Amino acid sequence: MAESFGADPERYDRTRPRYPDALVRRIADAAPGPALLDVGCGTGIAARQFRAAGCTVLGVDADPRMAAFARAGGLDVEVSGFETWDAGGRTFDAVVAGQTWHWIDPVAGAAKAADVLGPGGRIALFWNVHRPDPDLAAAFSAAHLAALPDAPRNPWARATLDAYGPILAAVADGLRADGSFDAPEEWRFDWERTYTRDAWLEQMRTSGEAGQYAPERLTALLTGTGAVIDALGGTFTMPYTAVVVTATRSVPA
Repeated sequence: MAESFGADPERYDRTRPRYPDALVRRIADAAPGPALLDVGCGTGIAARQFRAAGCTVLGVDADPRMAAFARAGGLDVEVSGFETWDAGGRTFDAVVAGQTWHWIDPVAGAAKAADVLGPGGRIALFWNVHRPDPDLAAAFSAAHLAALPDAPRNPWARATLDAYGPILAAVADGLRADGSFDAPEEWRFDWERTYTRDAWLEQMRTSGEAGQYAPERLTALLTGTGAVIDALGGTFTMPYTAVVVTATRSVPA
């Protein structure tokens, strides 16, 4: 599933939501310096935001198609899985990952981050989590069930912040298990985005799950979801919470 994201990097970059400016500023301000490593940088969505905030950014991504897109936008990106990436002795003030750390082994990833962070450096791992109102979630869930009745997971069947709970817990546990970090913290930033029907359906096409569906099933899902949005007048506003799991690299006594 992780390999499906690079199938259309232009669409991914165009449709995926950005991160709140307050999140970017807080992470940049909490790092001891400007040198930042963006793990799983993809097309460079977060990297460009951190660069605009004054950071010097190096990206690492396992998908050469995503890395090529990011490089075309002026970013410095190396192609590798993070756990096996050769830092070549380089160290950073911050290691960040937007919407990607759940693809990385939480213990091996924490150990690698500790290796490339200087004392007092910060790791900050973050996700945009959508929070639809109950009526919209129910309508999207019904459309998903109608199109994919035997799918192993319906992403609208439970509150998304609850669904992310195990991911966030595993990430924090990985940082604790490594022993190189101070106690993890969780930061939250609420924001919202208004979507047209077409914009939401385009974003749906970039999900990892969408890449696994047979074309006729994906068409049925998009059609059903589009009908939900049409019934709302063609647009809707999606609330988000951007959740950050973060910790400081311990300073040796």
